Amino acid sequence: MHARFTSNTRADVAVFPAWRNKARTAARLTLAAYGLPVGGDLRISSDVPLGRGFGSSTSDVLAAIGAVQDRYALRLSSEAKARLAVRAEIASDSLMFDSTAVLFAHRDGDVIEDFGHPLPALQVLGFGSRPSQGGRGVETLSLPPARYTDDEVLRFAELRAMLREAVLAKDVEQLGRVATASTVLNQRHLPIPQLDRILEIAEEARALGLQISHSGDVAGLLFDRDDPALDVRSTHAEALLRDIGIVESWKFTTNG
Repeated sequence: MHARFTSNTRADVAVFPAWRNKARTAARLTLAAYGLPVGGDLRISSDVPLGRGFGSSTSDVLAAIGAVQDRYALRLSSEAKARLAVRAEIASDSLMFDSTAVLFAHRDGDVIEDFGHPLPALQVLGFGSRPSQGGRGVETLSLPPARYTDDEVLRFAELRAMLREAVLAKDVEQLGRVATASTVLNQRHLPIPQLDRILEIAEEARALGLQISHSGDVAGLLFDRDDPALDVRSTHAEALLRDIGIVESWKFTTNG
């Protein structure tokens, strides 16, 4: 991801490529918020896949904010960037908070809780969770906001407490349990085909848990980065996923 903003005497922001409207909106909002001239060219280049849960739109938006920030040597806090991002795209990921894990109100731009530490390090076997869609992704704003039952709200409170403990103790097993429980809760709102079998695969491969993008079409099996049997287990999981038609996969390690 790369963005560059060049100011000029134009009466508006022009963005290249022209379809990156959320990035243009973010640049406009940033200029207006700081009383800066409204004209300029914003150029965005990115290879982040769209609509899949990788945070493509938030990446665009934050890159645009950052490009304006660089041009005018502004000092923006993560909280200020969050407010601008939500105004630009309605629902934003929490990518602007890159040093600690946060519980983020993605439609309000507020941090509900800062857990004070990054998530513990994991290896993730990512995969496309809806192979029949061929990687076309999900349009986040086309999804109605989830309406949770009272029981689900109580369950989320329990998971929040578990997550707090997992982050503080760097407990990857508990983090995996939280991710899996959150996945199951989301099934009512954006169902994953073959979820029961995928959960069985997680158990068979001795993964820590299963995480999903709550508004995309990707998921990931979580493994202990320091497990001596990591390569064997993740390779076994890949084979089991292929057996049920999931052939698109990738691996990465979180920073921790």
